[in-house]
Parts: sequence; structure tokens; C-alpha cells
Amino acid sequence: MSSLRNSLRALVTAGLVAALIAPAAVARAEPTPAELTRRIEKSSTELERVVESYNKLAEDIKANKATAAKLAARIGPLEEQTAQSRADVGTIAVTAYKSGRLDAANALLSPGGPSTLLDRLDTLDQLSRQRQQRIAGYTENQRQLLDQKGRLDATLAKQAAQAKQLTASRKRIEKDLAELYEMRRQAYGRATEPTPPKARSGGKSGSGEKAPAVSGRAGAAVRYAYGALGKPYVWAADGPNGYDCSGLTSAAWRAAGKSLPHNTRMQWGVVSHISRSELRPGDLVFYNSLGHVAIYVGDGQVIHAPTFGRNVEKRALALMPPYGYGRVR
Repeated sequence: MSSLRNSLRALVTAGLVAALIAPAAVARAEPTPAELTRRIEKSSTELERVVESYNKLAEDIKANKATAAKLAARIGPLEEQTAQSRADVGTIAVTAYKSGRLDAANALLSPGGPSTLLDRLDTLDQLSRQRQQRIAGYTENQRQLLDQKGRLDATLAKQAAQAKQLTASRKRIEKDLAELYEMRRQAYGRATEPTPPKARSGGKSGSGEKAPAVSGRAGAAVRYAYGALGKPYVWAADGPNGYDCSGLTSAAWRAAGKSLPHNTRMQWGVVSHISRSELRPGDLVFYNSLGHVAIYVGDGQVIHAPTFGRNVEKRALALMPPYGYGRVR
């Protein structure tokens, strides 16, 4: 009996020890490479949304600064014109006050008498009214311009605050990515894709692939995209040493003489929307609810800047379900 008790006690003790040890063992288990990759892709997708929001904000700020500069350039000369008009009216008033009695006497004594005086006074009154009207017009225009400038300054201040928030979000996600990259380095021996030598040295194409023969501006954009193959994904960058997705498409079409905003959603807003059957090299392919964009290079292939830790690559058009297709106008 004593032996049985001892056996049961040993079994219970062993079970308790196993129960206590098991969770710790699970907690210490290292994630598999596949799990690490999934976590990296999830964080990268989240970060790409933040980056595209940042890009849009940067485009808005750039446009508003340009508008504010134009307004400031218009306000300066308008202020000078208003000041000159006020000075002219002041001179007229002083002259009228100082010489009014003498002019009146001369007018009464001169041929024409009172009628000449009335004519002179009427002319003076008309000149004064014209000057006052000019002042009123200048002052109203100036007020409107200053109001617009004030609104723009408030918008720029708000956008600057939003940019700080986005930057904080970007830093938080990049910190998470850095930790995941370190784990992937331990799993794969490398956190990011190696950059091909030709891409590092600024060659025509990091992959050595030759761009297809495409005419016109679309051909220039396609050739540029081929030249970017193998270069790293760099957030908010539009070349020449790195790109994010909308940075690559805007840079490619800039090389073709067309300006595209550095933001996927804004690019969707300025292109002509076409069907899949109309797609031809140089057109843009949009993905992920306008969170990603690539350039079509023909033969069912696109070139895009995929995500953090990876390089510009050529992939099948169906790398993910397309949102829509656009042609640069």
C-alpha cells in the first residue's frame, strides 16, 4: 500500500511538473520562418498604408505652399498700389483745401465766371471719387487675398501636425519591422534581399533584363521601370537609388515628361480608367484598395516596388487582385 501511495505521489508530482513546464516551453518556442514572413508582410502592409498617407499629405502641403507663395507675390504689389492711391487722394485733398479759395476767386474774376468754378470743382470731385473707388477696389482685393493666405497658413499648420503624427506612426511600425527583420536574419541569415551589383552601380537594369520595344512616352516610362529593377524599396522615395510603389510610377512617368503625384490614390484620380482588355505597356495597375500601384510592361507582367526589405521586381500582373487600371493622360 505504501508502495502504491509512493507511485501515485510520483505520478502526480510528475504531472504537475509537466503542467508547469509545458507553458514555459511553448512561450520559449521560436517562430518558424513562415510565421516570421507572415508577420513581416502584415506589418509591411500596414506600414505601406501609412507611407501612402504620408505621401498624399506631402503632395497637399507642396501644393498649398505653392499657392501661398503665389498669393504672397500678388499681395505685395497690391499693397504698394493701394498705398500710392491713398497718397494721391491725400495730395488731391490737400491741394483742394489750400488752393480752393484762390481758385474760387480766380474763377469768379476770369472769363466764364461762376460756371468755370463749377466746372473745376466738378472735375476735382470726379477725380476724388475715382481715386476713392480705386482704393476701395484695391482694399477689397487685398482683404480677400489676406483671408485666403490666412486660411492656407492654418491648413499648413494643421498638415504639419498631421505629418508629425504620421511620422510617429511610421517610426513605431519601423521599430516593429526592425525586430522582425532581426528574427528573419536569424532564420534566413539575411533580413532583406541583396541588391544586384548592376542596381548598386546604377546600371540599366539590376536584373540584366532588356526592356521591350515600346514607342512614345509609354516606352520611356517602361524603360525607366526596367532600369529600376533590383533597387531597394525606400519609403517616400522616388529615386534614383530607391522607391516606394507610387514613387516608382511617378518617377517612371516623370522620365517620360509627365507629372504624376507621389501617391497611389491621387494617381488614380488623374489617370483615365480603362478595362483589363485595354491594358498596354506604360499603363498603371492599382491594387489593395488603392494602397499599391505598379506599371504594366506587357506580356501579363508588371514592375513594382513591393515592400520593406525587398527590391523593385517584375511580377505577374495577378500578384494580388487588381483594383483597377489607369492610363496616363
